[in-house]
Formats: sequence, C-alpha cells, structure tokens
Amino acid sequence: MLQEARHINDDCLSVDPHRFCVAPMMDWTDRHDRRFLRELSKRALLYTEMVTSAALEFGDRDSLLAHSPEEYPVALQLGGSDPRQLQLAAKLGEKAGFCEINLNVGCPSERVQSGSFGACLMAEPELVAECVDAMRQSVSIPVTVKCRIGIDDQDSEAALQNFIGIVADAGCDLFIVHARKAILSGLSPKQNREIPPLDYDRVYRLKTSFKNLSIIINGGIVDLATATDHLNYVDGVMLGREAYQNPFILAQVDERFFGAQKNELTRNQALVNYLPYVEQQIDAGVPLQHITRHLLGLFKGVYGGKAFRRHLSQNAYKPNSGIDVLEEAMELVEKHTRDREQNNEEANDLC
Repeated sequence: MLQEARHINDDCLSVDPHRFCVAPMMDWTDRHDRRFLRELSKRALLYTEMVTSAALEFGDRDSLLAHSPEEYPVALQLGGSDPRQLQLAAKLGEKAGFCEINLNVGCPSERVQSGSFGACLMAEPELVAECVDAMRQSVSIPVTVKCRIGIDDQDSEAALQNFIGIVADAGCDLFIVHARKAILSGLSPKQNREIPPLDYDRVYRLKTSFKNLSIIINGGIVDLATATDHLNYVDGVMLGREAYQNPFILAQVDERFFGAQKNELTRNQALVNYLPYVEQQIDAGVPLQHITRHLLGLFKGVYGGKAFRRHLSQNAYKPNSGIDVLEEAMELVEKHTRDREQNNEEANDLC
C-alpha cells in the first residue's frame, strides 16, 4: 500500500492542494470522516486529527496512522515539542504514506499546554524552529506549521512576524495561520474559537511581508464565496467546523478552487458511493455509530434532513447495526421530498 500511496502523494502535491484545505479537528477528522469527505472533493487537502509524538513513540502506531489510499491528498498533524520525538514521528508519518507533516502550534487547550505543545509554543519560536529542522532532516515530504496570530499578551504584529521569520529560517515555507490569538488561561478551546476577534488583515500583511512563503488562512470561514475572496491576499484557505457540520459544501470545491468540471453529485449519490466503505468497516468490527456520527450534517438545510439525523441517532448505536440503517435514513429523506412535492402540487391545483 505504501508504494501506491506515495504515487498518489506525488500527484496530489503537483496540483497545490493547499488552495483549499479541511482543518485538523480533534474527535472529528478521523479516517472515517476523511474517507467520506473524499467522496465530495477529490482535490481538497485533508488533515488528520492531531496525533502526539509521544503517542507515536509509545502507543499503537498502526492504529494512530491508519488511513486508506482513497483519502489522498492527506496530511498528518503532529503535536509535540521534543525535537527527537517529533523526528521519529515524522519518519513514521512519511513511511505510512502521508503527503505532509504539520506541526500544531495553535491548539489552546489546557491538556495540550500541559504537554508543552500547541499554541503555547508561539512563545518559543527557537524551539519550534529546532523541531521543524529536526523533522525536515528526517523526511523528504514538506514540514509545515499551523499557528495563531498570537497568544495572551504576546499578540503584537512584531511578535508574529518574529515567530514566522525564525521558523521560516529553519526551512518551513508554509504556514497555516488561524486569524485569532489564543488566550491560554480562562477560555476553553470552544471559547478560543469564538471570543478573540478575527484579524484577517494581519494574516494578509504577513503574506505581504513574507512573499516567498505560502500563507494559508484559517478561522471563521463559513462559505465558499468568502473563501474565494481570501485568495486575493493569501495562497490558500482552510475551513474547519463548517466543512464538518455542512460537508456537502465540499461538492463545489473542485470546480471553484481547482478548475475541475462541475460536480453533478447529489447528497444521496455521495452516500451510496460511501456504502461499500461502510460495509467494509463494519465487517472489520467497526461499530456503525463510529461512522454515522460524521454523516449527520450531510442533509443540513434539506427537507427531510431532520428525519435523517433522527433515524441515525436512534438506530446506529444498536448492536449489529448495518448499512440498512443508512439506507432507511436515505429513504426517509426521499419520502419527505416526495410528500413535499405532492403537497406543493395539491396547493397549486387549489390555486
């Protein structure tokens, strides 16, 4: 599989998939979610959940790095601050076939801070540079960094530019920048996604100051029109929660961002295409609910979507649940659609 994955990786890097990325999100962008998102977009760059370097050194590496070739292009995000440990983790990631190693310097959670990594590392640019250099020496694939525009009271434009400059000197030429600062005490990760104000202009100025670097913007982007506008100032965009909670938005990405032909895929067809994978995973012992939890937003804003979500929530957790639960949920959407069309026809007849 590694040889096949490497061939796909070479192809994915030649078309600059950073133009549109889906963010790494803990408990969300696991292998089942990424495999489904790939039914909607063939070109967007997907990121794994953050995997800590310590977990890869001492834990179940095969499970932590598990993915399928169909997910490509897909990058591995690492969390850690020990250059030696990150070097090992990067080697394992490249061997597993990922097309990029990304270092998390943006997560503000207390649990991550206790491990001395994530956003708190923005206060230690020299250490981040050392980590980047160690990883770059051990792999041939790109090593990138995802960070914030600042932390706590270290949120001046000068501090951000200093951080980027030091890490870039270590060989990192691509930064994904969440356009909010992180407040490391007093706010939860959820609050850190909402309370600190967005400052897209600062990210734009970062690109102006470092023209030789690739700058990808992240934070608060909820529609493709806004994402397209950002490309006037930076090299790429990254969507997070919107791409998870409303995944069908990705069906427009290949045409809009990569010049592909118009995608005629429907929500139902995307799910039908995904069913063989679901069946394969069930046969391998994966509980259905571990997969269907990623599908609840597929029919967001669509008539019958509430019935779809309710059916999955009420049935996917049951022992021995199979793809029939998904098929029944799709039938409910179709029934609601037919009923609505019939009601509209009857209303028109009355007029």
